[in-house]
Amino acid sequence: MEKMNKRWILAMVLFLGTVMLTACGQKYAAVPINEEVDICAICNMQVKDDAFATQLTTKDGKNYKFDDIGCMNEWKKQNGTDNIGMDYVRDYNDKEWIEFSKATYVYDASLKTPMAYGVLNFKDKASAEAFVAEQGVGTIMTADELASHDWTQNMDNMNMEGDGHGHSHDGDGMNHDMGQGSDHDMSEGDHQEGQSKENSGHH
Repeated sequence: MEKMNKRWILAMVLFLGTVMLTACGQKYAAVPINEEVDICAICNMQVKDDAFATQLTTKDGKNYKFDDIGCMNEWKKQNGTDNIGMDYVRDYNDKEWIEFSKATYVYDASLKTPMAYGVLNFKDKASAEAFVAEQGVGTIMTADELASHDWTQNMDNMNMEGDGHGHSHDGDGMNHDMGQGSDHDMSEGDHQEGQSKENSGHH
């Protein structure tokens, strides 16, 4: 009887341990991206529901999303990793959420990502190797190897995308403002000239 009680207690302990582990896993589960409200915790850009989005949840339940894995790395540099419950990246091919430590990565400065860090995520090494073989560029890395990666942004990619929008917007704005200013000044000048002639006539 005593032996049966010990077995029952052991079984309950194992069961409760499994339940607790499952609950912890659910607590840190990846959260769906909501493009309407999700903003990168580092660069404050919109987080799109694409293969570049990453996220982490801290042990106290706070979730942070990023538009580029490089931004998530920057968050870790600023805040440390001790309080991270789980961090996720997305597979480049099907956008499946993968634990950061289990993914395989491909880096090349020419690869375009939202913040120009040039790092792509894959669910396994075979997928990463297939991408490199197809594209003809890229260095395959593990999560551990990313720890010593220099995370340099390719400013050529950044400028190429940013300047196209910036110049167009600034140019339109400048021409619009100058045009309004010129019309306004001319109308005031005509008005003043008319008043002068009118006053001269009265005298």
